[in-house]
Order: sequence, then C-alpha cells, then structure tokens
Amino acid sequence: MTPEHDDQPARRTYSYLGPAGTFTEAALAQVPEARDQIWRSVRNVGEALADVVDGRSDAAMIAIENSVDGGVSTAQDALATMPGLRIVGEYLVPVNFVLVARPGTRIEDVSLIAAHPVAYAQCLQWLLKTLPEHAHLPAASNVAAAVGLIDGVSDADAAIAPPGILEHHDLELLASDIGDNEHAVTRFVLVSRTVAPPSPTGADKTSLIAELPDDHPGALLELLEQFSTRGINLSLIESRPIGDALGRYRFVIDADGHVADERMADALMGVRRFSPKVLFLGSYPRADRAIVRYPQRYSDDVFVEARDWLRALISGEPEA
Repeated sequence: MTPEHDDQPARRTYSYLGPAGTFTEAALAQVPEARDQIWRSVRNVGEALADVVDGRSDAAMIAIENSVDGGVSTAQDALATMPGLRIVGEYLVPVNFVLVARPGTRIEDVSLIAAHPVAYAQCLQWLLKTLPEHAHLPAASNVAAAVGLIDGVSDADAAIAPPGILEHHDLELLASDIGDNEHAVTRFVLVSRTVAPPSPTGADKTSLIAELPDDHPGALLELLEQFSTRGINLSLIESRPIGDALGRYRFVIDADGHVADERMADALMGVRRFSPKVLFLGSYPRADRAIVRYPQRYSDDVFVEARDWLRALISGEPEA
C-alpha cells in the first residue's frame, strides 16, 4: 500500500528578540511570508543570527538602527563577524514606551526601574522630570524587564516596556507615551543565509561593511568617492572598531540602489579594489518604498554605452 504524501510545504522558522510583545516581534509581524509560521523567541542578537547560521531558523529579525541612537552596534558587529548571512528586507517600527508595574503599584512608590539601556536612554528626560531620584536596572529586553516584575525575579519597582506588553501580561499601567522623542523609529532587517538578492524594485538599498587599507590622510574620503563619483547617496555610514588594534575601524554603509544597478555594481567593484576586506550584506527593498532618484548621467544606459565604447576601442573598431 502506497503511503499518502503530505503536500503541505514545511513551515519556516523565524528567530526574533523575545519574549512576545517586543518591538522586534512587531517588525516580524510585518513580514507576509512569516505569518502562520514558527516564531522562535531568543534572548539576544547573537543567538538570533546563530540560529540562521546553524540552520535552526530560516531567517532572523534584528534591530539595526534607531532614529534617535543611530546604529545598533551589537547587530553591526555580529553581521561583520558571522559569515554566511544576507539581509533580505527591512522594516520600520515606531517606538513608544509605557511605564508598567505589578498590579497595585503607585508611581510615587517607584525608585528602581528595569529597562533595556537603549529604551532607558530614550525615556531619560521624562524619567528625570517625573522620577528624579530613580535608579536604572539594565535588562536584556524591555519585555523581559516587565515579565521579571510578574515572575518575581526582578528587584525593580517598575519597568519600561512597549505598549504591546499590556496585551500579553497583567500589569499596572503607570504612564503612557514616556519616550522623549515622539518621532522615534527603529529600523529592523530580516537576515537569512546567503542567497541571491531579490530583483531590483527601483526603491532599494544596499548594505556592506568595508575596511580601510591603512590609516592615512584622505583614506576615508577615497572610500566615499567610490560612491559619490557614481551618483550614489549614502543613507548610513558608521565606524566600528575592528578590535585588533587601536585606530583600526570598519565602516558600515547603507547605499541607495541595488547591486544589479550598473552604477552600484561599478561602485562595489571600486570598493573591492580599494578595501582589503569588503562584506556585502545584501540589496533589498527599502522599507519606505521611496524610489531612488539620481542624475541621468548615472543611468544604466550610460554605463553600458561607456563599456561598449571602450570595448570598441580595444578591438580596433572605427569610431562612429
């Protein structure tokens, strides 16, 4: 008797910084292909990316940049040092915070506040004004800080958490909208194992990490010229220490455009010739879907025509 075959595709697994209710979970909820799949809650960025590298997950959602604090250094360093990863998408999540506590707690009773250091920094002015004598207890995540209050494993009186925490846990809401910047946004990226980039959409971003060949006047300028001379705008450039000696840095770069664009491909080859180590992190659709604009002299047709012109010169064809 022939056994029946299950035609249902295997469910995919996605790792994210948990537990439930984090901003990272909110970012993962924006991924259409992740719906109704397996979501694996992890404790930190390194664990999320290790899940992908080791095959426990198909992809991981991680925070990479915040509009208030800039790049997330732990994520940048992990991407720089863990081989075999590729960014395949980006997602934006507005950032807002609430102050929560165990049921029955009053805000005037709060003196020790648990929070992730990034969230704490983004609420510091409100905290200094409202609770000037408070102390900060660092936490691995804001949701973990809040859950610790319920589980009794935290000595804190209250915790800074995302608003979604109230949908998952019985907590006392002490204050809402406590973030100092109402326009704060965190940028997340979905990371998979190395795959071919998705097709260009016209609203794309390319991420890479490059090292300078040596420390000399104008070295950084020479790196940046690989993009500026090809009409490519950089939406992010941040330095991170390589770690093997003082004064040695790698640069995390986000460039507007796709590796399939002639100007971007030409720029990346220029970076490759210049830099002793270049790590291509991926080309993927921009979260804001904003079309990348550039002068006509940097269009694909211009690059193709110039290449054909040079090929004709080398082959001895008469000039038209």
